Amino acid sequence: MTKGSMIGKIIVPPMSEPNKYAFLRKEAKAPYRILRRFFYIAFGVSGGFGGLIAVLRLVAGRGEQIDNLENLAIQIGVTALMVWLWQKDRAKLDNK
Repeated sequence: MTKGSMIGKIIVPPMSEPNKYAFLRKEAKAPYRILRRFFYIAFGVSGGFGGLIAVLRLVAGRGEQIDNLENLAIQIGVTALMVWLWQKDRAKLDNK
């Protein structure tokens, strides 16, 4: 069967596994934190690469300059938003 005691339909891990129990308690306080952070990183890196490409297009003079500036502004905004959300998520976790 299982290695923990069963209360109703909830399996409580045994006290011999404190790290696993602590992780589960932490995850219950901040659900999907790992998934959120993955998306913050993925979209932040995407914005960074997009910004780099927009800067290179501006320097090379390729395409319309207004379009390139708009794209650069969007990419900077996306990257700044992801950094802000990451910091907000960390601050909320530190306060708990």
